[in-house]
Amino acid sequence: MTRLPFLTLLLVSLFILTLEAKTKDLYKVLGVEKTASQREIQKAFHKLSLQYHPDKNKNKGAQEKFAEINNAYEILSDEEKRKNYDMYGDEKASPRFDAGYSQDNDGYTYFTSGGGGPGHGQNIFRPGEWQSMGGSGGSKSFSFSFGGSGGPGSFGFGLNDIFSNFFGGDTKGGGQFGGFGGSTRSQSGPRSSPKNIRTINSQVFQKEISEQGMTWLLLSYTPTLKGNQHIESILEEVASTLQGALQVGSINCETELSFCKVLGIYPRRAPRVFIYSYISSDKGSLVEYNGELAVQDLKSFCQEHLPRFSKRVDLRHFEFPSVTSEKLPRVILLSTKKDTPVIWRVLSGLYRKRFILYDAQVQDVTDLTVRRLGVDALPAIVGWLSNGEKHVLKTGISVKDIKSAVNDLSILLGGFEKKNKKEGTRKAKTSTEEKRIPLLTGSNFDALCGESTPVCIIGAFRSSRAREKLESILSMVSQKSLTRRQNSAFGSRDSISYAVLDATKQSAFLNAFEKAGFKSVDKLLVAYKPRKRKFASFVGEMTIEEVERFIGSVLNGDIQFRETRKKPVLKQES
Repeated sequence: MTRLPFLTLLLVSLFILTLEAKTKDLYKVLGVEKTASQREIQKAFHKLSLQYHPDKNKNKGAQEKFAEINNAYEILSDEEKRKNYDMYGDEKASPRFDAGYSQDNDGYTYFTSGGGGPGHGQNIFRPGEWQSMGGSGGSKSFSFSFGGSGGPGSFGFGLNDIFSNFFGGDTKGGGQFGGFGGSTRSQSGPRSSPKNIRTINSQVFQKEISEQGMTWLLLSYTPTLKGNQHIESILEEVASTLQGALQVGSINCETELSFCKVLGIYPRRAPRVFIYSYISSDKGSLVEYNGELAVQDLKSFCQEHLPRFSKRVDLRHFEFPSVTSEKLPRVILLSTKKDTPVIWRVLSGLYRKRFILYDAQVQDVTDLTVRRLGVDALPAIVGWLSNGEKHVLKTGISVKDIKSAVNDLSILLGGFEKKNKKEGTRKAKTSTEEKRIPLLTGSNFDALCGESTPVCIIGAFRSSRAREKLESILSMVSQKSLTRRQNSAFGSRDSISYAVLDATKQSAFLNAFEKAGFKSVDKLLVAYKPRKRKFASFVGEMTIEEVERFIGSVLNGDIQFRETRKKPVLKQES
């Protein structure tokens, strides 16, 4: 009979201790006003979590304080939970019960007295938080639980719950001694993925991160690891200060196990932080951050790993681009900065395969080299098309923030790239027209295949499609310097002339080479030596490689020539 008074006394003592220990206002826990912005809440959380982190603070009560801070941030950083907390004193805003009734709701038991309900004057006891809000009409409501699964008693919790919280197990044994496990459960459980951070899987990594030119700050974690939330807040703050210069993402290695192992980023004892960097390779690689988990330190690390594909030059000795074989356009940033600006480094990563980028430090627009480029205000971007044509793309560039500047200048560079492609297409078309293979006729025969020409390559066709094929191949081959032996009879490309022939209209001409006039083929090549009246023919597959091989054999004397049946004469067209 003596056990009952003892247990009653123990329950009352625990109740009083819980009241005193858990009287907390979440806003006061973080040291912010109720009107605080999300940015202010995040900063406060970051500052306090650094101060009370168990790995750094070994003082008594630091771990409990750290838990309070995390719990407060968990609720106040979520707009929906915060709204419910402000309205009802509980982030879930779950329905409660009238006076005199109790009900277990998600592991918490609520009691009300004097009417009302949540939001009408209440004190809420929970394993990780306590809040007291002013009531109306003198009503009070109490809610408390130790989160256990044991059957509730007359006070809304079971004896198993009490002993479970103190000794990590229930009265039946089998619990985790010294912990707060047993049959209890966490208030909100581990977060399945970081808040406000992009979730990354293998598909997203391959499509949006790998070799894309953007720097990424990545967290690898599993939901059960401690410190996830603390590190997430640091990553979020770093990303916000460098917004536009890098992206931030997280990889849940519990659900992406094989992917994490392939990348070599699986976290075993603690979350790990990596940066996808382009410092050592233009393809990008993962570099782990092993420094202090402080915003400024991590930010400096990220800035060091931003791309550097822009070549720093001295404008006084810079050779301005002219017409070259390079197909890529070139751009240079002129600014007063001693080092390459962050924005230009970001752009150098994104456009490293599409532009040749430079940057230079200049004093002001009165500099002779600056005026020579036609720049009237700094910073400025000057570009050259692949044909050497110069364009002043933008002067007096104003920057609001990194993100908007990167977006604006990306549009500018994109437009210049299109202009360069358009110019390249026009130039190629003009070049093709200039190199068009002439049609062999009576009027140009002596010029193309007369006795002054050592060898004449004639492409005979019987259809428009065959003509296009021959013209295209001969045009490309005619622009190449084919390999010749030193003792070759033909010393230069000018020793050869190229022409096409309409076989349907010049059958007599072809009869001079073969009695049937090659009537069985749609297209063929004839290598004709006018002075010797000898020829060699090719009727095989018409590809660039085969045609090059045939002509190379002709030039090197590796092919047998035959005498013509008679002198080839072109029919005069009326």
